[in-house]
Amino acid sequence: MFHNPHFVQECPVCGRPLQIRVEYLGRLLTCQHCGGRFTAKDAASPVESAPRANPLLARAEQLLTISSQRLGADE
Repeated sequence: MFHNPHFVQECPVCGRPLQIRVEYLGRLLTCQHCGGRFTAKDAASPVESAPRANPLLARAEQLLTISSQRLGADE
């Protein structure tokens, strides 16, 4: 079974916490509650000192690793 990794970001307009798919990082989104527009950013992402070729892919891989570890601990 495949799980789509998510992260939580507060809407900058209404403040509600939103679960956002990792694949939407960096995209302009609309809050389903208030209609506010914002760019998806994961505050938990570490600040990188050197730019990577594809930082979104690197973050997705990091979240997949974390979720796999958590799923393994639940078994």
